[in-house]
Amino acid sequence: MFEIAQQQFSSRLLLGSGKFASAQQMLDAVQASGTEMVTLALKRLKPGQASADLVTPLQQAGVRLLPNTSGAVNAKEAIFAAELARELLQTNWLKLEIHPDPRYLLPDPHQTLLAAQELCKRGFIVLPYCSADPVHCQALQDAGCAAVMPLASPIGSNQGLQNRLMLDIIISQARVPVIIDAGIGKASDACAAIEMGATAVLVNTAIATAQNPLQAASAFKLAVEAGAAGLTARFAPAQHGASATSPVEALLDYLT
Repeated sequence: MFEIAQQQFSSRLLLGSGKFASAQQMLDAVQASGTEMVTLALKRLKPGQASADLVTPLQQAGVRLLPNTSGAVNAKEAIFAAELARELLQTNWLKLEIHPDPRYLLPDPHQTLLAAQELCKRGFIVLPYCSADPVHCQALQDAGCAAVMPLASPIGSNQGLQNRLMLDIIISQARVPVIIDAGIGKASDACAAIEMGATAVLVNTAIATAQNPLQAASAFKLAVEAGAAGLTARFAPAQHGASATSPVEALLDYLT
């Protein structure tokens, strides 16, 4: 179990809702993954439009909706999108995303911090998507963010934990949950992220674009569980030389 903004969660896997072949496939993947929180891009919703195929089924499934500001290119746009999301979905939980670069979708640190500071003042529970920058993550925590969401590698790249060194530092310094977001490409990446101390991971592309999304969702469910078990097991650290499981000295004592 872990907490974000005094809310408890048992699943360390968050899911994105984009890129699936159909809304039903997405809903089935949510169920198979065991997730308790699903991100939803505000740009996919329209005021006054029935959301029976997306929002309502997710709410009925008991998952928390985490609207995101994907598409915003500056703080002003993100704040506007956040207020719309709060009105449409009746939630103050928000995944803050500001990425003006359309090629790599890297977060803008300055605009993200400006938006985070203002949104926290307005009572939002802000989970910002950010670069794997320990200094920036500290600033976002100081602004009042409920968690930080540093990227493992570029969004949708499936490159895995390319920023592992910086993620290690972020985790070691964190005063709030650290949710590894973006770039996780396979279940073993998620397991490694949790095992290294991340609170949770957010996965979308790796599941939605798999040949079998439901099996992928199930694999990620097991992976984060294995990672959490591995973290608490406290495995012995790696060492340079070999270490026999049956020492020679013990054999000599036996023979004599």
